[in-house]
Amino acid sequence: MKITKDILVCIEYRITDEEGTLLNEDDSELIYLHGGYNHVFAALEECLEGKKEGDFFKATFAPHEAFGIYRDELAIQESLSELPEDIFVGMELEGEDEENQKHLYVVTQIQEDYAILDANHPYAGLTLTFEGEITELQVLNAEAIKEILAHDHDHDH
Repeated sequence: MKITKDILVCIEYRITDEEGTLLNEDDSELIYLHGGYNHVFAALEECLEGKKEGDFFKATFAPHEAFGIYRDELAIQESLSELPEDIFVGMELEGEDEENQKHLYVVTQIQEDYAILDANHPYAGLTLTFEGEITELQVLNAEAIKEILAHDHDHDH
């Protein structure tokens, strides 16, 4: 069996940056539904298309193909008086930008009277190499596919 649309794919992988630094020490398994459902970025799906269980893969992606370019406007300075008292670096906060778009911000710095909140993905702006192995492929029936897609839709809100 090969990876094609509507196949459930399980991979074990590592992500390294341009210097070869391992970025995903803890999270090295991914299970996703293949076929343009935005479960993984398109360039990775293209790389895996047609591969079989047990195959290895390695591909390098520019920022725009992976987690996006770093956008300065997604990093904001917010007064500590506007933030929770128990704020800490690494804390996630939901918020809206000037266009009322919702973002998940991560506190990246805390100064005396303000904090820096960043809604960029931690890997935004990086050229990344993904390498790993396809560990399992599974054919799903229409009902199972529908269930996965319905579950995804629930998380969009």
